[in-house]
This record gives sequence, C-alpha cells and structure tokens, in this order.
Amino acid sequence: MQKSTTQEIKERFDNDVERFSNLHTGQVSTIDAEISLELITEAAKGIKPNAKQVLDVGCGAGNYTLKMLTKIPNLNCTLVDLSEPMLNRAKERVSQQTTGEIRTLQGDIRSIDFAGQTFDIILAGAVLHHLRDDEDWDTTFQKLFSLLNDGGCLFISDLVTQDTEAINQLIWGKYGDYLEGIGGKDYRQKVFEYIEKEDSPRSLNYQLDLMKKVGFRQTEILHKNMCFAAFGGIK
Repeated sequence: MQKSTTQEIKERFDNDVERFSNLHTGQVSTIDAEISLELITEAAKGIKPNAKQVLDVGCGAGNYTLKMLTKIPNLNCTLVDLSEPMLNRAKERVSQQTTGEIRTLQGDIRSIDFAGQTFDIILAGAVLHHLRDDEDWDTTFQKLFSLLNDGGCLFISDLVTQDTEAINQLIWGKYGDYLEGIGGKDYRQKVFEYIEKEDSPRSLNYQLDLMKKVGFRQTEILHKNMCFAAFGGIK
C-alpha cells in the first residue's frame, strides 16, 4: 500500500482540530496516552528544571506544551505543525497559560529552518511515526539533536513496533483486542487500516540506538505498554 503523503496528512489534521483539542477524544486509540504525557513532561522538568525554551514537534492542538507549562511555567514555546488550523488552536490555548514568547511555524520539521535557534526541551508526541525510510529517520533525529542546547532533552511518546516478527504479531494482536474492546471489530479494522495507510512506526530499540548514533549521551525508557512507548534522550 502506498503511504499517505505529507499533504494528505496535513489535510486530515486540518479537518480534525476539535477532536485533537481534547486528549480524551484525540487519543482514544492510544494506550496510556495520559500516563505517557505526564511522564515525558515530568522527565523533561527533571532534566532541565530551569528550562526557558521548549519546542513542540507536531504540536497538534497544543496538549503537550500545555502539560509542560504545568511543570515549568512561562516557557517560551515554539510550536511546529503541518496544519495551520491546528497551530492556530495551539497558539490560542497556549497563550492563555504562559507569559513567555509563543512562536508558530507551519511546515515539516524536516525542512523548517530554525535560523540557529536552540531549545532546552523538545517534545515529540505521536508524530515521528510519520517518518518513512531509514534515511528519513536518521536525518530527523540528527536535526532534533542539533536543535538542543547542551544538557537539553528530547522526549517522545509514540506508536512503536517490535524487532522480532513473532513478538510483533503477538503485541499487535493484543492491541487489536484492546481496540475491539473499545469499539468492536469495525473500529479495530478502521484503526489498523489507518495505521497501514499513514504510519511507519519503528521499534523502541531502533529509536534508542538511533539516538545514541546521532550523539545523545543518555537514553531513557519511561513507559511501554504493548505498541506504545514514552522515552527520550539527553544531549
């Protein structure tokens, strides 16, 4: 199956702002979404308690930045997303919670020029699974590493695969059972078809190894439940 283009992904999110403005409706199919969000923002605070600059990659409606602001108030926030309607909603919501500067950048993290700007914390929530081949993953992780200040951290919450095919089938079978329990067989099929069309997740091991390859001095696994994980790296 041919994967969704960046434009197709953008258009889908343009039309889904309301649902993704609410963690409960926007992450129904994501196991432990709220636990992972809490953990990655607490971890970021633990690593950089005096942070001033946060970058939210694929920010959507701003849920991750909003949670980060409950840990470290009045951060300067840079919000990046393909979708302008999502960015507008994120800016509206975030501006109510910080006196810091808010910068919005519409576009693909892979091609945006940050003009030398660096960050204390980078958050990437449910976004990197849209990367495609090994080169795409490699260059994106290199870029995220380059955008961090020394001692800064990247924390990710995302869909992941398993390295061993038998284990992958086991885990995704259990995830299918989870989805069926939420919305029945039709919902299970709908979510799986959507993942097949739009997503290209990689394993947790793959991403941790890639972090080390591009230069992160430490990596941490915060949480994993079936095919979802929360993890990160420190520069």
